[in-house]
Amino acid sequence: MTWNFGDLLDGCERVLPGDAPALIHAGKRVSWSEFGRHSNNVARRFLERGAVAGDKVGFYLRNDPAYMETLGACFKSRLVHVNVNYRYLDDELLYILDNSDSKFVVFDAEFAERVDAVRGRLPGVEAWLQVGGDELAPFAERYSDWAEAGDGAPLEVDRSGDDMLFIYTGGTTGMPKGVMWEHQALWGALGAGKNTPASKGVAPESAESHIANVAANGPGVIQIVACPLMHGTGLFTAIGNLTGGGCVATLGGHKFVPEDLFSAVERDGAGSVVIVGDAFARPMLETLDANSGRWDLSSLRVVISSGVMWSREIKEGLLEHHDGMLLADMFGSSEAVGFGSSISGKGSGTKTAKFQVGEHCKVFSEDHVEVAPGSGERGFIARSGPIPSGYYKDAEKTEATFPMINGTRYSIPGDWCTVEADGTLTLLGRGSACINTAGEKVHAEEVEETLKQHPSVEDALVFGLPDPKWGNAVTAVVELGDPARLDEVEIRSFVREKLAGYKVPKRVLAVPTMFRAPNGKADYKAATEWAKGQLAAV
Repeated sequence: MTWNFGDLLDGCERVLPGDAPALIHAGKRVSWSEFGRHSNNVARRFLERGAVAGDKVGFYLRNDPAYMETLGACFKSRLVHVNVNYRYLDDELLYILDNSDSKFVVFDAEFAERVDAVRGRLPGVEAWLQVGGDELAPFAERYSDWAEAGDGAPLEVDRSGDDMLFIYTGGTTGMPKGVMWEHQALWGALGAGKNTPASKGVAPESAESHIANVAANGPGVIQIVACPLMHGTGLFTAIGNLTGGGCVATLGGHKFVPEDLFSAVERDGAGSVVIVGDAFARPMLETLDANSGRWDLSSLRVVISSGVMWSREIKEGLLEHHDGMLLADMFGSSEAVGFGSSISGKGSGTKTAKFQVGEHCKVFSEDHVEVAPGSGERGFIARSGPIPSGYYKDAEKTEATFPMINGTRYSIPGDWCTVEADGTLTLLGRGSACINTAGEKVHAEEVEETLKQHPSVEDALVFGLPDPKWGNAVTAVVELGDPARLDEVEIRSFVREKLAGYKVPKRVLAVPTMFRAPNGKADYKAATEWAKGQLAAV
């Protein structure tokens, strides 16, 4: 059978009430009728401008209805979504759009100056679509003109389960890589339709049966995606909920404000919320502690998190405020969905980084030998079954991350864990080269190389230190030409001029001699322990 998200959206638009909400943003509703009209018009305009199946569309957007409408347009016209982190600066933005071969770029008006700075080096981009803003950039076209022009009729396009979606991730080594997900594989990884209310826990046998379930069930859950849609956690959950007939709700503003989230749950009757670990959950708990009983949260049935640690204490605190909900801690990555899960409810007991292993998952040592449960041996979590095709234009890293082991192809993104005797997983984290800070992946070597461009810095190492707010705080140790002249503020400002803000080290510490082995390799363990000692003594 063939599963394609464009076909599923066409079906949902056909059978759901036209006035039912498909999207909500800061209280403003976009009905399924409007969503269908806008996404169909944009899809048709892509094709009129010469797009062919497989062409790439860059999404340089904050959370906004235009994000999901354009995503729907890509699905329907067989184009490939390319996420662009809206915190990227010029060189980072240029790299993603160039590496992905983006032919169209949809961007928020606030980023017009940055887009203008790089577009001259991107001759392959056919059109730049601006979302919002009173003044239209001279090089751009208005997204709203594309969305409103046309009759909104469905496209007559033969789609394929092999159609692609890209999710760019910082990865564990090297520059960001485009993870290639076929629609059919991602649908399977998201549960093959059995996780939607319409299916009642049974995977539909065909796209037609799925749409029949949606028609019988009616409009689905209103799900607030509090984290960015341009990250895998937000994007994948939004796709799953929308194609199940549900509604994707997002918050306004540029920063996460817990008060806005709880007001939206109460106003919209949201049934689920999507976050990224303690970076969201901790301020949520602090807000509830300070405003007990202020909001009616009775509609909320589940809070879903993925991508970063969600600590036991925070989970327990949230359940004290609403004992009728569940907390779903999902273990996955851009390269694989469904490694494991941990479901907590009031009185059920909660743990940090302890997961029930997912279907098709195993743990292998570095030489691809399966780790025995209860052995205490560390290994890498691996998943077979519906997984990505690989990394775009990177055969070497594809072979390393998606190896064949005993005749089966696996995805092994690099997450260390141990396997208990009962088969549960204890997550240990990624290797030292990648820092997961508040859901953002920071490649240590990129920050190190930027630090070394500073005229006072001779050498640098970057790593993460445990932090209650960020999960891991980006931390740097530098060797200076003059060790007595560390200007931490100035060095951090230097990095901020070249890299996205979340990559800037929270602390910069000076050492007389860098932590390196005789062969020149970095000794991250020694550097980390030294930095912990220095900061603890402050």
